Amino acid sequence: MPGIYYFSVDVLLKELSLLKKINSLLLFGICDKKDEFASEAYRKNGLIPKALKLIKKDFSQFILIADVCLCGYTSSGHCGIVKKGKIDNDQTLKILGKISLTYAEAGADFVAPSAMMDGQVFFIRNILDKNGFSEVGILSYSAKYASHFYKPFRDVLNSTPKFGDRKTYQMDFRNSKEALREIEEDIKEGADIVMVKPALAYLDIIYQAKQTFKFPLVAYNVSGEYVMIKKMAKNDEEKEKELVLEVITAIKRAGADLIISYFAKDLEEWIG
Repeated sequence: MPGIYYFSVDVLLKELSLLKKINSLLLFGICDKKDEFASEAYRKNGLIPKALKLIKKDFSQFILIADVCLCGYTSSGHCGIVKKGKIDNDQTLKILGKISLTYAEAGADFVAPSAMMDGQVFFIRNILDKNGFSEVGILSYSAKYASHFYKPFRDVLNSTPKFGDRKTYQMDFRNSKEALREIEEDIKEGADIVMVKPALAYLDIIYQAKQTFKFPLVAYNVSGEYVMIKKMAKNDEEKEKELVLEVITAIKRAGADLIISYFAKDLEEWIG
């Protein structure tokens, strides 16, 4: 992914000092210590909790959103705990709850469950509320499709499943009705913001979701979409700018209130 880098916490703090208009961050951790229980994800002194604490201390103006999933931390590469070759939904919920609580304690303003486990929003909301974190919001990856557009990110995170695929818990790209059902369920379970991911191939889903629910909606402009634009632009900055603005405008026009994009820093400069 050209132009995208890993950051140690100290380098991240320096990077944040250069931002002028961006006021929210979505944090992912890169982990070498993977195991079957994703234990590094909820370690109190792990990378993400450490980053959250330091950012909150030095840059209180940022809204901090921490991605909550297992795929970057499990030896299987799956988003859930694997038992006898299958994803154990209920066991995974317990781990997602641990991660969410750890991040809330470290200073996250939102936790963002992306594992697509049944009941994850309800489970996390209860854990947070019982531990005194009712003010911590949930940005749920509600309509997350089983997409080929995630490949560059999975390569970076080394999170490609070691066996099978994620089609048993992520959604079939041919199915639009399921997306609306999933979004509705997450709203009922206590989500504060819902998401459609990816964005470009699912503009119709973004539109339907916004028209149906009138609820805060995020669209995730994912890694494969980013790489496609980079390859089309061929290091032509003006061409890249035109492509990005066309894409971001289309996502916004479809109904997204917020957009997660790898082009965020460029957009900060271009839009001013």
